[in-house]
Amino acid sequence: MIYDVVIIGSGLAGLNSALHASKYGRVLVITKAKLLESNSRYAQGGIAAVFQHHDSFQKHIKDTLIAGAYHNDKKAVKYFVEQAPKIITMLQKQGVHFEKTSHGEFLQNQEAGHEYRRIVHAGDHTGLSIMQVVAQKVLADKNITVWENSFAKDLIVNNKTCRGVLAIHKKKYAVVLARRIIIATGGVGQLYEYTTNPAVTTGDGIALAARAGCRIRDMEFIQFHPTAFAEDKSPLFLISETVRGEGAKLLNSKGQRFMTKYHKSAELAPRDVVSRAMYEEQKKGPVYLDIRHKSAQELREKFPTIFKYLKKHGYDLSKDLVPVTPAAHYLCGGIVTNVRGKTNITNLYALGEVTCTGLQGANRLASNSLLEAGVMSEHVMDDPLPQIKKTHSLVPPISDFKMASKKLSLLRKKLQKSMWINVGIIRTRNLLTNAKKQIREIQKQLPENESIEKFELQDMLQTSGMIIEAALKRKKSLGAHYRKN
Repeated sequence: MIYDVVIIGSGLAGLNSALHASKYGRVLVITKAKLLESNSRYAQGGIAAVFQHHDSFQKHIKDTLIAGAYHNDKKAVKYFVEQAPKIITMLQKQGVHFEKTSHGEFLQNQEAGHEYRRIVHAGDHTGLSIMQVVAQKVLADKNITVWENSFAKDLIVNNKTCRGVLAIHKKKYAVVLARRIIIATGGVGQLYEYTTNPAVTTGDGIALAARAGCRIRDMEFIQFHPTAFAEDKSPLFLISETVRGEGAKLLNSKGQRFMTKYHKSAELAPRDVVSRAMYEEQKKGPVYLDIRHKSAQELREKFPTIFKYLKKHGYDLSKDLVPVTPAAHYLCGGIVTNVRGKTNITNLYALGEVTCTGLQGANRLASNSLLEAGVMSEHVMDDPLPQIKKTHSLVPPISDFKMASKKLSLLRKKLQKSMWINVGIIRTRNLLTNAKKQIREIQKQLPENESIEKFELQDMLQTSGMIIEAALKRKKSLGAHYRKN
């Protein structure tokens, strides 16, 4: 099969780039689950962009550098910050309805790490609102083909040039050649026992790129979101940074506010600071989010998705203390690219969370993620497409794929538990070494039968290994990476 552009992943970065690529020819989008299942969909907060007269690009740049522990690439930060208003305008033209004041100006929220209110949003479901609009346009585009429930097993690389993808589609191998291959697979949250990420975020794109010879950097910087709903019988659910931006406080098991003793910005301190503070407080008991000083009507209007979800699980945001916990959230490192997504492998590009552009540094500033995905996907087709060169005939392998086994599921959980305990919020050399050992043990226990679940777990093990190695090499704490010894 031959396409002009093949895109692996269906978040904002993947689907918006598909819309641009379709102007140049036939496009194939390969996604592991349903089209809308990605980190982009679950992004509640919004997109950071300068619109208010008292704000400035320089102030947004400064906040990004502070959050990133000055590990950022300043030129990349400047580029993304200056592109941010254009991305909002583009999405608005596509049909995304961002909240506005009665005067027609954007109604912007404040989140941790931001000096000013600069979060453009659509309620507390910004990601979903954006993805519904973009996905509808993708499905209506005759030049775009979507393979749902399909898996990209390997990239086809020859002489440091990517020629295509070996995929699994409808339980059969398929060789797909293309003029440009784009990885937009998102993050790695599912490597951890506790995460805000959906089931698809298993680090496949980084494993694919590493095997293809791409440079990978800053994998130790895993951001833990401080406030995931943590009721024992319910799944983890992200409670947006914006709730704290609107005045919610964090209380310990004694009902005492504790963030004031950890950082001058208290609940609005950078996420790594808040997560570590909560981690320490949780040693003495549960931690709670408290915004009971706001009325039910106000909270329902401001946070409709969060309010409804918590209500369904027995908590009234206006009356109850809500149990919360830190959880693996966002990867700040990844495949090294320029700001347009170009990797060191010819014809291979990567976009969004899977990349390391220098924007995020050692810790992401809130709501700079959809910004990165949007900007990169707007410009990934700026470089001209090459011609497809003649290549030797590639025959898809023949394989009898098996169903997922209980053993694979248990091994996956063993990995996730190990990563949470050993490569989590606070790290030591002994813990990291133990994690490395456990990965080797899990690899030895993998079944021989081929299945997508096995390939996915192999990707998880490979990507976990890269995180561990990076965490071992960086002996001093920086940003989201915290070493005790």
